[in-house]
Amino acid sequence: MVTIAELSRRVEAGFPRAVEVLEDLVRLPSISAYPQEGDPLGRSAEYVAGRLHAVGVSDVAIVHGTLPDGTKGGPGVIGRIPGPAGSPTVLLYAHHDVQPVTSDWDTDPWQPVVKDGRLYGRGAADDGAGVVVHLAALAALGSDLKVGLAVFIEGEEESGSPTFARLLAEHQDRLRADAVVVADSDNWSADVPALSVSLRGVTSLTVTLRIAEHAVHSGMYGGPILDAPLLLARLIATLHNEAGDVAVAGLEPVGSTDFDYPAERVRDEVGLLPGVAFAGTGTLAQQLWHYPAIGLIGFDATSVDLASNTIAPVARAELSLRIPPGADAVAAQAALIRHLEEHAPFGAHLEIVPGATGEGFVADVNGPAASAYQVALEQAFGQPVALLGQGGSIPLANEIVDVFPDIEVLLVGVEDQYSRAHSGNESVPLEMLRKAILAEAIFLARLGGTLDE
Repeated sequence: MVTIAELSRRVEAGFPRAVEVLEDLVRLPSISAYPQEGDPLGRSAEYVAGRLHAVGVSDVAIVHGTLPDGTKGGPGVIGRIPGPAGSPTVLLYAHHDVQPVTSDWDTDPWQPVVKDGRLYGRGAADDGAGVVVHLAALAALGSDLKVGLAVFIEGEEESGSPTFARLLAEHQDRLRADAVVVADSDNWSADVPALSVSLRGVTSLTVTLRIAEHAVHSGMYGGPILDAPLLLARLIATLHNEAGDVAVAGLEPVGSTDFDYPAERVRDEVGLLPGVAFAGTGTLAQQLWHYPAIGLIGFDATSVDLASNTIAPVARAELSLRIPPGADAVAAQAALIRHLEEHAPFGAHLEIVPGATGEGFVADVNGPAASAYQVALEQAFGQPVALLGQGGSIPLANEIVDVFPDIEVLLVGVEDQYSRAHSGNESVPLEMLRKAILAEAIFLARLGGTLDE
């Protein structure tokens, strides 16, 4: 048996090493979106596999899924520790791949920097912190781990997890579990822990608009001929009404929440400039968690630096659609395509290439594992747990349930509101990370019946 005080002491003693591991992960530019010289993604997988061995996971393998065309997916790391007879099994999930680097960094994104209690670097929060929570919790438990354990550290989450479902199906005997801890979500703050109760789904479209076979002189033909970028901008403008709500038939809010998400907090988190107003109707929590959202995340047209008096014949846009939990992602994508086709201005020709779809997710936080994790979070943080919706998407949650229908999915926070995942100056608060490690150690000890309370 082990007490919470003893687990806390062990976590504290091992925390400098946990931070070193996180720093090592930051130094590996493990971008899954495209291959890189020297294969840092492969080296990252090897590093994670070695760290799992070091904390007692002996049955470890690096695995690759495959797409239907035979393309090999990013390297994932799986492992398993059998538990005592009759004990539950917990699957620990995180991912070791990271997003590409944006330009708005104050420091080198691949060199970890600790400042004001936060560790900065690409992947420090998303999802190096998740990997470290699992590793450090297992290190703290040691021989007091009395549950079965499966581990899956994915290597292509930031690329949409294209082979995740195939990997699950292929290795389901090694990954089968009663509950999965997905360490890739948000806390309400560095001081207030959270479990996520819902996720929005996601899809995308690439839209190419053409008006002519070639460019022409804007002075000779401007007026009756509108250029492709302008027409594409007009088309994109039809996606929202004057209030800023999505104006696409078939894309409606689903579900509700009475959670209070203060306006000033959102403004602070976003860095919204003075005078910039919120779009849309409904409360902010409702909009962020239960409304559809359409973003223009890419636009190809003549750059300002290369501008000339020319009517451009073609323009291209990438649209991202977030889908309320409970709505059908395929139907939502079809509704957006239909709207674009019906609103193409002045007969412009459209080519629409749909991206992959990921369903939203609604978590059950009343099961035995979820209840045990909530207690563990309260004991580690000394604060009540916030039950949050999430505007982001983790499509793998549904894929796990498809393979293991009875599994409890626990979406656990390893970031706070200032972590800036996917953005510049990504960071994680170290004190929050320590508490998250302790919470997972308490949870596993309680589930295995070794916690002396």
